[in-house]
Amino acid sequence: MRIAFEFARGAETRSATIENPSVSLNSAEAWASVFNSWSSGSSAGVTVNVETALGVPSVWAAVSFLSRTLASLSMHAYRRTKDGGQRLTGNLQLLFEDAVADEWTSYQWREYMFWQVFTEGRGLSWIERAGNQVVAIWPMETTKTTISMRGGKRVYTYSDEVGTRVYPASDVIDIPFALRPDRLGVYSPIDKCRNAIGLSIAMEQYAGNFFNGGGVPPLALTGPLPQGAEGMKRAQADINRAVQSARDAKKPIFPIPAGHELKQVGFDPEKGQMTDARRMQIEEIARAFQLPPVFLQDLTRATFSNAEQQDLHLVKHLIGQWAVKLEQELNLKLFGRRNNNRYIEHNLDSLLRGDFKTRAEAVAHLIQVGAYTPSKGGEYMGQPPSADPAAHKLYMQGAMVPLGTEPKPEAPPIGHNGGPSLEENDDENARD
Repeated sequence: MRIAFEFARGAETRSATIENPSVSLNSAEAWASVFNSWSSGSSAGVTVNVETALGVPSVWAAVSFLSRTLASLSMHAYRRTKDGGQRLTGNLQLLFEDAVADEWTSYQWREYMFWQVFTEGRGLSWIERAGNQVVAIWPMETTKTTISMRGGKRVYTYSDEVGTRVYPASDVIDIPFALRPDRLGVYSPIDKCRNAIGLSIAMEQYAGNFFNGGGVPPLALTGPLPQGAEGMKRAQADINRAVQSARDAKKPIFPIPAGHELKQVGFDPEKGQMTDARRMQIEEIARAFQLPPVFLQDLTRATFSNAEQQDLHLVKHLIGQWAVKLEQELNLKLFGRRNNNRYIEHNLDSLLRGDFKTRAEAVAHLIQVGAYTPSKGGEYMGQPPSADPAAHKLYMQGAMVPLGTEPKPEAPPIGHNGGPSLEENDDENARD
């Protein structure tokens, strides 16, 4: 993604990237070369970019989990009425429930958008309109987009094989991970946490080399060494062949030249605490994405109770925040700043679909306290609306009668209004 500043007077023009503001980019290839050079500052000495970072299982799990979870949330378009939000049934609702374009389902679009957010730091989409009506929403590749300031407003220039188009900010859905102070560049979690990710890559490479060498740490051959460089090479080759032969034969013993001894130079993984270190890197990467570690399959410290609390933490402090960010961006770009009639909203209750018992108990309670009608409770559980008029009324626990129903008058006591009392009946019977 290229970011260019253009001043009104034309006295200064400079380009910047999300990684290095001093580097000018004139093509997607140049952007890719800079994007892939994040690794130059990695303390572990390995290459760290989007492709290599996604090779770390915990990074892959974090990006996949967040993008798919946010894409799976139910999203609806509403109209404000005096009785509350009313679901829309037109083209706008079709966009967010089914497909945002001919080739993109609503799920695919949101997954792609958030995948870009959590890797490259920004997700972009263009809003196609016919007059004032929204026709479709098309994802944009960040590597082919130049963002510039013109007259104090953002402008998005998109270049691909079709040509170059310029879009105003009002026609582009822009979801940054975090904006830089210039309001154009963004911070990427992979870029800012490249040292932690690089350490994970380095440890994985070391572990691979360790076991590829038969689980033997670096060794030094001591003893009467042969003279000359060629003799040293032959001795080293003999030892390597012996180690390789023992590994292939699955035997722990291999011969070495007489009078020589092998001494360990490096540390094996257990003594180097590699297992604990790699587990620590999972926690570090979880912090980078603000994810509870249990969602990266790290159950080291998980219990039944704290895993449930991490579920609540996920919804309240992560998924809910990103949902609000997307909702407000859609409301601003689709309806305008002064709109007070229509709005887009997620339904976070869909995260509870895996727990049928909790959902059923919640719906039953809402019906019993008069918050849900039976028909609405059935719709929440995935059932079609009921045709019974009584199912569309509110009920209260107890007598379970529709609210507003006139109570039946109590029958008058026997003997009231001239009728004989029980005592009088008893006297008459006695006289008879």
